[in-house]
Amino acid sequence: MDRLSPREARELQEHLAGRVQLQPLPASFSVLAAADLSYLKESRELIAVIVTFSWPDLSPLETVHVTGPIHFPYVPGLLSFREIPAMLQAYERLRHPPDVFLCDGQGLAHPRRFGLACHLGVLLGLPTVGCAKTRLCGDHAPLGPLAGDRQPLLLDGAHVGYVYRSKTRVKPLYVSPGHLADCDSALHLVERCLGPYRIPEPLRMAHHAAAMLRKRACL
Repeated sequence: MDRLSPREARELQEHLAGRVQLQPLPASFSVLAAADLSYLKESRELIAVIVTFSWPDLSPLETVHVTGPIHFPYVPGLLSFREIPAMLQAYERLRHPPDVFLCDGQGLAHPRRFGLACHLGVLLGLPTVGCAKTRLCGDHAPLGPLAGDRQPLLLDGAHVGYVYRSKTRVKPLYVSPGHLADCDSALHLVERCLGPYRIPEPLRMAHHAAAMLRKRACL
């Protein structure tokens, strides 16, 4: 996957997008995973971190990470080809695989309906949800200023996710299903993961772990 050209990567996205299955997330499950990455610019490496949590109380269970080289260039819309190889290596280190995966990135809300959450979900055969801090594509009606305000995110008229304000008068999140999830259950999962901050707690904790590892690597 890391030796593809950008053109070949887009073609593979279009092919794999046909494997995405949209359905409600499991009504009950035991383990939620969240992932984040941190880039080491000096060495052209990245750190991939996965943190697992018991569900629904979100008690941390396990944290794993790998550090590896960056093989794929930065190309908008092709971020998963840059990040997933290291995420898959980190996943292999988990002693107890998760039932559901929350990703810091896009899912269906992607120009080819195949963002990072879709890509990871299809490769692992796991329910995945994308929760991004910025919009990659799609349109929505004006969003209210209060916590809990939401609007459907539409791409070419199709519902691909939600724009969601997690806290009053802060920038919204962009939530979309990856694989074996749908728009409503994806948003419900993110809502249940919220704590005192804008970002869902599992993603915030994964980000903190990645940031700490990057800091140590740069010492």
